[in-house]
Amino acid sequence: MRLTRPLWHGCLLCVLFLLPLLTGCDMLPSVSLTTDTPSPTSTPNTWHTVAPGVEVRSETWNSPSTTGVSDLISIVRLNLHNVKISVAYQPDQPLSMQQWMQKEQATALINGGYFDGQDRATALVVSNGQAYGTSYQGFGGMLAVTSNGKVQLRSLHNDPYNSSEALTEATQCTPMLLINGQRTRFNADTKASPRSVAALDKQGHLLFIVSPGVTFSLDDMATLLQKSDLNLLTALNLDGGSSTGLYVNDTNNSQSIAIDSYVNLPLMIVVKER
Repeated sequence: MRLTRPLWHGCLLCVLFLLPLLTGCDMLPSVSLTTDTPSPTSTPNTWHTVAPGVEVRSETWNSPSTTGVSDLISIVRLNLHNVKISVAYQPDQPLSMQQWMQKEQATALINGGYFDGQDRATALVVSNGQAYGTSYQGFGGMLAVTSNGKVQLRSLHNDPYNSSEALTEATQCTPMLLINGQRTRFNADTKASPRSVAALDKQGHLLFIVSPGVTFSLDDMATLLQKSDLNLLTALNLDGGSSTGLYVNDTNNSQSIAIDSYVNLPLMIVVKER
């Protein structure tokens, strides 16, 4: 998420209205916001195939901490035999979700890890074999692709990064939400915010899970992931708040997903058909 100066539009009511949308950032980003982000069109609780190895699903999740609060969750499930995963990184030219889709001609996109006010990632990024930044030490997690094409999602506390590893793609973020099917314990504030998650299930699928509303805390999300019927093994929180974005391209347009981030992003996880 970009940490820049606050937005002021000369209207206190406007600020109070927009503030909840940006709770994933410590300060408000200097961008214009819209509230007409397209909603997922998939039938709730049903998997729909949109491309070989790519399924989408939406379902309503209820807050475990606040009675009567819920959000429509978008879920993408990827068969890694049918798709390839890469990390796109261009801090000197961050793009909107739509621009990233056009540039990458991707089947699906989700935002990556945290970035600073200069659009530089705050942790290690590997894009097309080129490494940038420095790995987290003793905390957080990493989604990575090895030189032989294997996709990893691992805790950096349990399995630290070694610079001798042959990785072609990687993005790091924090905290890990699930390890070995069990929710983790971490120190985080209790505020609700849009959430983005990368996860691996017990069958070896990679999943992207997005809650676009200002609905769940990180603690809520970890609890919901463990209680879900997705059979998740590991789950990593990605950059949330105003950076939360998910696009899935269904050529028939019946099950496309378009959840726009509120800021341009320098770092994306990209899915393409093999």
